[in-house]
Amino acid sequence: MSVSKAPARKVILTGDRPTGPLHLGHYVGSLKNRVAHQHEYQQTILVADAQALTDNTDDRGKVHRNVSEVALDYLAVGIDPDVTTICVQTWLPELTELTFYYLNLVTVARLERNPTVKEEIRLRNFERDIPAGFLTYPVSQAADITAFRANLVPVGDDQLPMIEQTNEIVRRLNRLADREILVEAHALVPPIGRLPGIDGRAKMSKSLGNAINLCATPDEIRAAVKKCYTDPLHLRVDDPGHLEGNVAFAYLDAFDEDRAGLQEMKDHYVRGGLADSKVKARLEERLQELLRPMRERREQYAANPDFVWDMLRAGTERARETVAKTLDDVRSVFVTPGWGGR
Repeated sequence: MSVSKAPARKVILTGDRPTGPLHLGHYVGSLKNRVAHQHEYQQTILVADAQALTDNTDDRGKVHRNVSEVALDYLAVGIDPDVTTICVQTWLPELTELTFYYLNLVTVARLERNPTVKEEIRLRNFERDIPAGFLTYPVSQAADITAFRANLVPVGDDQLPMIEQTNEIVRRLNRLADREILVEAHALVPPIGRLPGIDGRAKMSKSLGNAINLCATPDEIRAAVKKCYTDPLHLRVDDPGHLEGNVAFAYLDAFDEDRAGLQEMKDHYVRGGLADSKVKARLEERLQELLRPMRERREQYAANPDFVWDMLRAGTERARETVAKTLDDVRSVFVTPGWGGR
């Protein structure tokens, strides 16, 4: 009698650049889903410190400090290191070698056409003074994704061009090898999408200073909510209010589980008679409830820094088994025959 095997779990790779604390935008866009996915998929989270160095080389200390800070945020939101592999990019030199090979499979013109890269260059005011490492970080990201043979990569809409470019590299490598060495990845786009910054800008961002960090204190949460952009035309309480572009309501949509009560508040605001202060009071209450347990868990783990670093080392060792096998397969396409060593 034949015994049927259970289908292999799909592989998810995700990660963050350690350039500062993680914030509510990260939570909505990825962290919340990572907690939900970790028991359903084979999940790896990469602390992308090498990519962070592409535009922070002059402030390497910031990147190094934030490796453990980002790891603390992962633990705070409920990511289980016994289930999810958490690893550090620069501790996996195999990724660097993969990146080198992949650079031969993409042109500078193609990298410059990547909409995500173009936008990031604009935000940083690089103009033509672009660090080569920054321009080529889509190739580094392709190395990360393919090294783990990830089927699924959770990204926002703005990162879809990165997945497209990864798959272009996958297809070209497989054509060179005349066999399937690498697998194509598919994007997992979160249902809520991008969370706006408290100032009303389209994106909550560490670099723009318009974020609410997951480790924010009660006073910091309160101060941030008071600054939240609402409706500039809602000058008096009796004035009809507008929901579109109103950051306070965008956050309530993301974090308020009392949907009926929220809809009633929206209706009241639109017809007039509801002060912005009432909306912000409800928002602050929800955010305090959400972030309090995260902050408390974070403080517990932060009291034992050796645990955090041991976790990162153990996760990286597990990851290395996978990426080393992928590198061996890719090497077989590029390395001159006759070399007998590893």
